[in-house]
Amino acid sequence: MKYLVVGLGNIGQEYWGTRHNIGFRIVNELVDSVCATFQEERYGAVARFRVKNAELVVLKPNTYMNLSGNAVRYWLQKENVPVSQLLIVVDDFSLPHGSLRIKPRGSHAGHNGLRHIEEELGTNEYARLRFGIGDDFSRERQIDFVLSKFSDEEIEKLPECIKQAVEMIKSFCLAGIDVTMNQYNRK
Repeated sequence: MKYLVVGLGNIGQEYWGTRHNIGFRIVNELVDSVCATFQEERYGAVARFRVKNAELVVLKPNTYMNLSGNAVRYWLQKENVPVSQLLIVVDDFSLPHGSLRIKPRGSHAGHNGLRHIEEELGTNEYARLRFGIGDDFSRERQIDFVLSKFSDEEIEKLPECIKQAVEMIKSFCLAGIDVTMNQYNRK
C-alpha cells in the first residue's frame, strides 16, 4: 500500500522554528528515522521509502501554507494515491502544546493550509495528524502567534512529542486510522 504523508509549513529560513512549521519538523524526523532523504521535485521536497509493507511518499510543499492544496492534489494524482491513504501533518492552536490527535476527517477550523487542501480536493475526508501549539495569544494576534518561535520551555518538550508523532504516522500507514486513534488519542 502506498501513502502520501504531507507535513505543512512555509519555506524559507525566516519560518524555520515557528509553530506553523511543526509539520515540516515532524516529517523531517520521520524521514531521518529511516535514513532517507528529501529531493526537490515539483511543488516541494519529496522523500520515498518503505516502512515494512507500506510505501511512503513524504512531501513538504514549497507552495507556502495557503496554497498547500496545489501540491497535495498534484502528488496524489502523480503517485496514484487514494485520498483514504493521505495524511496531513499540521499545527493546531486549539490543542495544548505538544498534544497529538489523529482524525480521519474534519473541518479546516480556520487553518488556511487545510482550507486550501479541502478546496482543491473537494472533500474534507482525509486524515490529519494535529500537533497542538497552544493558544497563548491575545485577540486578533493569531497570525503573529503561529508565525512565532517556540518558547524555551516548549522546545524542551518538542523532541518527545515529535518522536510520538512519527510513531503515529508509521502506525497510520501500517495499522490504519482506527487502530492509531485508539492507541494514541487517549494519551
